[in-house]
Amino acid sequence: MDSVRILLRLLRSRVRSQLAYPTSFALDALGQAIAQANELAVILIVFAQVDSLGGFSREEVLLLYGLAGISFGLADLAVGQLDELPRWIRTGELDVLLARPLGVLSQLVTSDLQLRRLGRAGVGVLVLAAVLAYGQVEPTPVNVLLVLVTPLVGATITASVWVMTCSISFWVVEGRELANAFTYGSTLTTAYPITVFGPWLRRLFCYAVPSAFVAYFPTLALLDRPDPLGLPHALRYAAPLVAVAAVLVAALVWRTAVRRYQGAGS
Repeated sequence: MDSVRILLRLLRSRVRSQLAYPTSFALDALGQAIAQANELAVILIVFAQVDSLGGFSREEVLLLYGLAGISFGLADLAVGQLDELPRWIRTGELDVLLARPLGVLSQLVTSDLQLRRLGRAGVGVLVLAAVLAYGQVEPTPVNVLLVLVTPLVGATITASVWVMTCSISFWVVEGRELANAFTYGSTLTTAYPITVFGPWLRRLFCYAVPSAFVAYFPTLALLDRPDPLGLPHALRYAAPLVAVAAVLVAALVWRTAVRRYQGAGS
């Protein structure tokens, strides 16, 4: 409990320091929102030329994009600080964290909490609200629960993948670019139907890197439509179980990586 109280105090201090300059914070959040909106513009441009994408209409793809955008924004806020892990290892600053009576991962994710990253999630919220207002999803109790839970579950899956891929830095001196291929690059795989990818990529996104469970399968459940690929019906409700499995695997990979670390030397 003492560790939790310390981490909460650290988080409050990070939040207060950023909100102390509201104009700067607003501009930073706007910049993040614009960066996320660029991907939305790409989708709209594509649908200006075609009627469907991978068998999905514009509104259906936007529903998928909204869920994926919120998930990625929340995951980026929670664990995006791990992008600096290679620097911490290379400079030896990670040794300082190991000497403290707190978990290394919890110290890293609270080291530089950037509230501006909520701007990315904000774009997803706006798109999701617009699609729901359009009447694309039936307002049943199950669908309401799915809309509320899916972004949190998707953020958990994305954050777990983030932790696993950033752990590569313990083996590779400069593993940031490789990790980014699975973290920031995941926005391209979760915001589109997996039907637009080839067979081997679909297997990768379904079973190895579970990107399809972030938004694709929950979107099928919300739309109450069959999977164009003929995948099992149960997969559309399996995201919470996949999130639990992803967290366990991420924890195992992280603990293995930290135990393997022997220090930066002198």
